[in-house]
Amino acid sequence: MVQGSVLQKNTNLMIRKKRFDQDKIVRFFLYAIALCMIIATIYPLWFVIIASFSNPADVVSGQVWLWPKQINIDGYKELFKQSEIWKSYANTILYTAVGTIVGLAVNLPAGYALSRKDLFGRKWINVFYLIPMFVSGGLIPTYFVVRKFGLYNTFWVMIIPFAVSTYNIIVARTFFKENLPDSLWEAAQIDGCGTIRFFLQFVIPLSKAVIAVIALWTAVGIWNQWFNALIYIENENLIPLQLLLRRILITNQSLLGAATGSMAQELRQLSDMMRYASIVISTLPIMCMYPFLQKYFNQGVMLGAVKE
Repeated sequence: MVQGSVLQKNTNLMIRKKRFDQDKIVRFFLYAIALCMIIATIYPLWFVIIASFSNPADVVSGQVWLWPKQINIDGYKELFKQSEIWKSYANTILYTAVGTIVGLAVNLPAGYALSRKDLFGRKWINVFYLIPMFVSGGLIPTYFVVRKFGLYNTFWVMIIPFAVSTYNIIVARTFFKENLPDSLWEAAQIDGCGTIRFFLQFVIPLSKAVIAVIALWTAVGIWNQWFNALIYIENENLIPLQLLLRRILITNQSLLGAATGSMAQELRQLSDMMRYASIVISTLPIMCMYPFLQKYFNQGVMLGAVKE
């Protein structure tokens, strides 16, 4: 019996050791795959940053791949020489801040209302919201609507016509439905709490994850927006940063096409540096938001988008 017990223990230890070795191998491959994915994601961003500070000739020849060579900030100097860039930067920040607040004020209440089972006509309203995701009126009807409401060439044209996002409403609706128990609303009703007060004092504080996610999505969308400004804005004092950078790069390409000889070579190098610098200038501020919202980001996406 004693020998059998010892043999059984040895067998169990061998099995555990074998499983432990197999787990280590699996973890090694998982970490290796994750590391490759991280490098594949981060390296293009890092390359753009170091290329914006490097000599364009070294970038073209492939000598710049990990660290900048022959530090050169002429691209940034040339961009910041443009007097309009600071105004357009301020416009973009203002569009993003106000547009994010308006987007949250519109989409969160809509999502909460659709999550309530006692909402009259809830199924039809859901269908009403879903139709524009698949069928759009197109650019020309939207243009006429914007003109008719007097939003054309105004500050609010970048915010109000595109504030409603069906996808964000669906994410918010699912989050509220899965994470706010009906008993909480029933208890609040017993204490005499109304719908608006319940939403402001209970729903909002308990929904930081989905609020952070929707705010980030909305802010990124508005920050990167340039096409709507191209269509709906003529006032030079209202154009966003992205549209101004696009104009600068197009102008440089036009000058490059007209130049010849050594001047063409210099303009080509300057244009390349300005291209990389414009990418850094236009993306770095919004990327700085991610570390502060990362803890809410994964949680909000998973809780708000997995279940119906």
